Amino acid sequence: MTAEATLPTTSTAPTARQVWTRARGIALAAVLILAAAVAMAAVRSTARHGELDPRSADPYGSRAVAQLLADRGVSTRVVTTLDAARAAAGPGTTLLVAVPDLLTSRQQNQLHKAIATSGGRTVLVAAGSSSVERLAPGVTADPATSTGTTLAPDCALPEARRAGSADTGGIRYTTTHLGADACYPSERLATLLRIPETSGGGDTVVLGAPDILYNDRLDEQGNASLALQLLGSRPHLVWYLPSLSDTSATGNGDQKNFLDLLPSGWLWGTLQLFIAAVLAAFWRARRFGPLVPERLPVAIRASETAEGRARLYRKADARDRAAAALRSTTRTRLAPLVGVPVPQAHTPEALLPALSSHLARDGQDLHSLLFGPPPGDDAALIALTDQLDALEREVRRS
Repeated sequence: MTAEATLPTTSTAPTARQVWTRARGIALAAVLILAAAVAMAAVRSTARHGELDPRSADPYGSRAVAQLLADRGVSTRVVTTLDAARAAAGPGTTLLVAVPDLLTSRQQNQLHKAIATSGGRTVLVAAGSSSVERLAPGVTADPATSTGTTLAPDCALPEARRAGSADTGGIRYTTTHLGADACYPSERLATLLRIPETSGGGDTVVLGAPDILYNDRLDEQGNASLALQLLGSRPHLVWYLPSLSDTSATGNGDQKNFLDLLPSGWLWGTLQLFIAAVLAAFWRARRFGPLVPERLPVAIRASETAEGRARLYRKADARDRAAAALRSTTRTRLAPLVGVPVPQAHTPEALLPALSSHLARDGQDLHSLLFGPPPGDDAALIALTDQLDALEREVRRS
């Protein structure tokens, strides 16, 4: 039997009440953050209802521009599937792709094949790097967006010169096409590109921001003029709103994972936060430095330490721990007095026979005193202390 096996233990695991007391602040903060996130999502979803939908009269809808085009004899038809968009591409049609980034890579490749030699116009609205390189090869989206929203045309494109300043600030583009029109630059990178087809009279327009199509922004700057000229160059306008219900998005091996659905800005922000956390941890570690032993400024008497520990035991109602400490210390001091090695002081088979040979006591009484159960109350603990002290004095006198 080892010393650890004979020592009673007191559970130090926190109770359910203690866990709740410690965690209720964090839980309340988490609930408040979750409620705020749900509220913000609800508000944003309400405000953005029907975004870029030519049938929607909401602030972020595009019904106004569709109505103005209809007054000028341009018909607008909304499609939500890739097959319908591909079938509509032709010389007399302007195909507007509202959210190109929602298309899978397979859909983007199929759409590019349909519009490459269609002879019509294709307008890509706020196409990011994941879509513009497939739908408009030779065009690259810059990671940094423009610093301003209202920009001057600064190009020779007739539609842009007639419209003047417009709210095109958003994604910025570069291109390798020599005959492309680069308009509305922000820090020398265009936010509107027109790339003509190599054969035929068609072209592709890449628009860095959708603001000129919104109902509540159409009457500002030259937004209406630019939107009507870009979308009204052909008698028919096909407005492609990619839909999650489109069966063409479920091709084998082409489904986007969670990271693909996150905006690139979130990924960069997470990376920056991780780097900042690593640097902060390194800075704190350098600040604390290695552990260095040092002399205490004051000397604490052993009696004060014992008294402090006794008060802690009493506060925790840990009579078992206090009794175990008293018995263990007594056995450690008695063992050398009766010729027992200290490592065997906590083994009854080694200590009790040696004590019995020095004292005129029953071995059973000694076992109960030195290895017995914990006392049931404070009075019994005090009595145990007195008996252990008397036993030690008796052994020293023998």
